[in-house]
Amino acid sequence: MSNITIVAFDGTRFDLSVQDGSTVMENAVRNSVPGIDAECGGACACATCHVYVDDAWASKVGSPSPMEEDMLDFAVDVRPTSRLSCQIKVSPDLDGLVVHVPERQG
Repeated sequence: MSNITIVAFDGTRFDLSVQDGSTVMENAVRNSVPGIDAECGGACACATCHVYVDDAWASKVGSPSPMEEDMLDFAVDVRPTSRLSCQIKVSPDLDGLVVHVPERQG
């Protein structure tokens, strides 16, 4: 188990203890985090689970894959730390991860 924090656009913090190997998106949906729509169910086929990785975690989470970059073209207000939460697998290396939900999804 690892801990992650998802910060909703209104500032509400969701401090979650989650199963390693699960994705940030799966945990956001499971915990009804507002703003994570996940319309494709985690298939990296939409951009409705877009998040901003906290600056302190950006290098540890890494860059998006080419397929994820293509999907981020459909996201609103993409930033250097933008990722699709369905593509971020939780692991002990990401224990303490913080991501922020944008104001709206594409």
